[in-house]
Amino acid sequence: MVQPSGGLVRPDVSEADATAIASDHYGVDVVARELGSNQDRNFVLEAADGSRTVLRVDHPVFAESAREAQHLALDAYRAAGVAVPAVLPGLDGDLVQRWSEFAVRRSEFVAGESLVDCGYLAPVVIREFGALAAASVNALGGLAHEGLERAHMWDMRVAHEETLGLAAAISDAELRERVLAAAAEAQAALDVVAGELAVQAIHGDLTDDNVVGVRGDDSRIHPGTVLDLGDLSYGWRIAELAVTLSSLLHHDAARPVRVLEAVGSFNETAPISQPEARAIWPLVVLRAALLVASGWRQLEIDGDNDYARERIAGEQAIFDAATRYPLTEMTEQVLAALGFIGSPDAEGGLRLQAAVAVAPPTSTGPKPPLRALLPDLAGEVVVLDPGVEADALDAGKWLAAEAEQDLVDDAFVTGAAAAVFPYGVYRLTRAAIDDIDGAATWPIGTEAWVAPGVATTVATPVAGTVVAATTRGLLIDTGDGWFLSIDGAVPAVTEGAAVGAGDAVAELAASDDPRAIAVMLCRADAVSGLAPAILNLDGPAPGRAQFVAPERVAAWRRLTQDPAPLLSLASLSQRDEAGDELARRAQIFASAQERYYESPMQIERGWRHHLVDTTGRTYVDMVNNVTGLGHGHPGVADAMSRQIRILNTNSRFLYRELAEYSERLLALLPQDSELDTVLLVNSGSEAVDLALRLAQAATGRKTVVALREAYHGWTMASDAVTTSAYDNPYALENRPDWVHVADVPNRFRGTYRGAAGDTTVGARYAADLGADLDSLAADGRDVAAFICESVLGNAGGVLLPEGYLRDAYARVRAAGGLCIADEVQVGFGRMGSSFWGFEQSGVMPDIITIAKPMGNGFPIGGVITSKKIADALASQGQFFSSAGGNPLSCRVGIAVLDAMRDEQLQQNAATVGERLASGFRALAETHDIVGPIHGEGLYLGVELVRDRETMEPATAEAAAICERLRELGVVVLTTSERSNVLKVKPPLTLSAESADFMVAQLDRVLTEGW
Repeated sequence: MVQPSGGLVRPDVSEADATAIASDHYGVDVVARELGSNQDRNFVLEAADGSRTVLRVDHPVFAESAREAQHLALDAYRAAGVAVPAVLPGLDGDLVQRWSEFAVRRSEFVAGESLVDCGYLAPVVIREFGALAAASVNALGGLAHEGLERAHMWDMRVAHEETLGLAAAISDAELRERVLAAAAEAQAALDVVAGELAVQAIHGDLTDDNVVGVRGDDSRIHPGTVLDLGDLSYGWRIAELAVTLSSLLHHDAARPVRVLEAVGSFNETAPISQPEARAIWPLVVLRAALLVASGWRQLEIDGDNDYARERIAGEQAIFDAATRYPLTEMTEQVLAALGFIGSPDAEGGLRLQAAVAVAPPTSTGPKPPLRALLPDLAGEVVVLDPGVEADALDAGKWLAAEAEQDLVDDAFVTGAAAAVFPYGVYRLTRAAIDDIDGAATWPIGTEAWVAPGVATTVATPVAGTVVAATTRGLLIDTGDGWFLSIDGAVPAVTEGAAVGAGDAVAELAASDDPRAIAVMLCRADAVSGLAPAILNLDGPAPGRAQFVAPERVAAWRRLTQDPAPLLSLASLSQRDEAGDELARRAQIFASAQERYYESPMQIERGWRHHLVDTTGRTYVDMVNNVTGLGHGHPGVADAMSRQIRILNTNSRFLYRELAEYSERLLALLPQDSELDTVLLVNSGSEAVDLALRLAQAATGRKTVVALREAYHGWTMASDAVTTSAYDNPYALENRPDWVHVADVPNRFRGTYRGAAGDTTVGARYAADLGADLDSLAADGRDVAAFICESVLGNAGGVLLPEGYLRDAYARVRAAGGLCIADEVQVGFGRMGSSFWGFEQSGVMPDIITIAKPMGNGFPIGGVITSKKIADALASQGQFFSSAGGNPLSCRVGIAVLDAMRDEQLQQNAATVGERLASGFRALAETHDIVGPIHGEGLYLGVELVRDRETMEPATAEAAAICERLRELGVVVLTTSERSNVLKVKPPLTLSAESADFMVAQLDRVLTEGW
């Protein structure tokens, strides 16, 4: 039976009727609650014991053969391992019951979570949807039944026809025209390949609304059981995937390219043919158009249908996302994702072959650079570098509004006649900071800038027909499926003119300022979607290239070509090579080496508290505490460069930098400090290693007491006192016998808990430490040293309980041991209110270890102690470090201290840190997953918990949240043994704007999902 166009009014069946049906036909006593549906009636039936089933009342238009086919499909799904609910027989044993004029079926209830309303979908979830669509077509591929022959409006083979019939119901005239235009364009693209699309049985409505979500171990909702076979019929095989893709669009409507993750996973087990690949996005657009038209029509005929009314906004979002980018572009995205190559044929359709190359102009020999375009040009042509790694854009110059103009002007200062910004080079100058999206950084044309005072004719490097000529340029049809755009010059020819390669087509008058001409080669089928600047007088400034965001580059590399060969220039076009770099690492990395992120970006530049990947995408850096001054600091770079040109040797020679730097470090200690000696090494691990040796030598003892859940380094000795199960799950099992592990004084998760300021908590932990010391002494293992981070960094910036460290130090010293403060992470102004972390506790250690921020990324470490303790090392021989304390390291260290003072970075840590912490505390008021906010200054931790009372760690959620934040432009990672704390320890340059950005994006993730 044919389902009529225009939608169906749902069967007139109430919840009371459903209750009666359950009793009369299934012998169950239940309470019925209606579920939403456009054209059927669905009810949840709940029994007194809480068990639930589902009752479906079909519209009479559906034939019995259709239900038979659906039952066969359920069997096929189960045989293929696709989860589906079973249909339950009635009292008479039949799967289909009759009530009044309606066919009724009762099915298992599938527990789970809604996917349609869950907000953001992670890439892994999108890929799983693609795999599920593939499993569906594979399961149903061999199914044949007369009930599959049914014609209905959701068969994508008639989607355009149905949209035309329903569109009149769209009362918004502008929307109606958009829907009709998009549907017509999509159908035209489909017509080219429709005859080559495979037909088989398909679900036809495999959407986020018809798949029950299951919460995974990673805390995300994943597609689980398939529901509702009401649209089961024969149809295009690839329509199964297209329908699924369309349903995913509204989850992140501003980024439709994201759903193509599903295309790749579908292709892995259900290989996509070339015609099917070209059909995917036209089908997505048609499905979206039909959803909008059908939704409006359903409300027109069934105004009380709340389900349909609630779906209107989502359907509109799907359509907006499906048509956000030109259809041609999205088709090329699909083809690129699948590795297909395509080009336009003479009729404007598409065929599969190698991309058409525009032939170079016929000439007797190669011309000098740019002379094929600007034949009167005399002088040098300079190719500019606006890229991510450009030397000329250091020290943040790329953020200046005039950065590109400065590059041009600098070229002309050297006497160049022209300067060129090349096609396809990701421009750092176009990057945006504190931005959730990647800015449009990839130019799809070449910009040629002409020096002031130069006048020249403009020639076409290819032959063709002028199809457009405006006040700002012209468009030439090359006749082979490509168009040449010359923008920024006054045309000297008219529309319709035939021109040959080398013919003058425009004029560029002399000017006091540099002028630009943009040259672009665009495929014929993309011209209308691209709207070249010369056809859009309100577009970019004349002569400027147009840009696309990194996610769109895969398509525009195919829709445009690099004009460089035509202009006798080297081709410099770039692509994102992060995947290649990842593969290189896989070949050389050990399995134990850590890597951030599931799909890491390739970072090649940093500035202050921003990281920049190779596509010009920026990220707020919330983790690089090593670079306390921020990335790319010019003062450090200059100091390093100057010193390496003058001298670098080892500390056994006499030079002033070693003493100068050491004196500067000592001057930063509290005034009552008796520490007067500095020993410089290369890293924090070495510093801890040396500190332990000093303590053992000075006391003549071996035993070192370390705290549980601590991290101190990777040398043999520093790793021995590293007790964190995060870094080593077996840490507590394989400590050497000279290490004793004491309880960690974590007032949130430890043995004793209490509010900030509760002095009893610290006292109890210190008393337990005292008991440990007594026990060690009784065993003949008198303590040599007690090592402790001044703030529990590995736990996520947890501040020590009030009075703990003062009491602990007193007990250790009373036992004859020395106190080591590990300041590698928390020192150097990071706490804001003090330069050193131990100052928070009002104590003075005997030995201080320092490293990370000392060199702003340059490898420097050190130990500060007293001469008495340091001299004890002589009993073990002389101390020497090849690179520790050399002139280069010391000069870098001095530059860091100068910058910290001059830029008031400690004060910034206090001010911005409090702003950031306040923002996190505000999030805790609205999001239950946010637990304690740890730390101070710019060493903070956001602990994520599933239950604030039990403090169950939200480990999987934390990892997923970090992945989502990266997509939104924030780099933050997890720490603690439970990996449930977001560690926030950015460069001390962090601005208030970037702090607010971080809080806003975390709020967004916690609101939308991860």
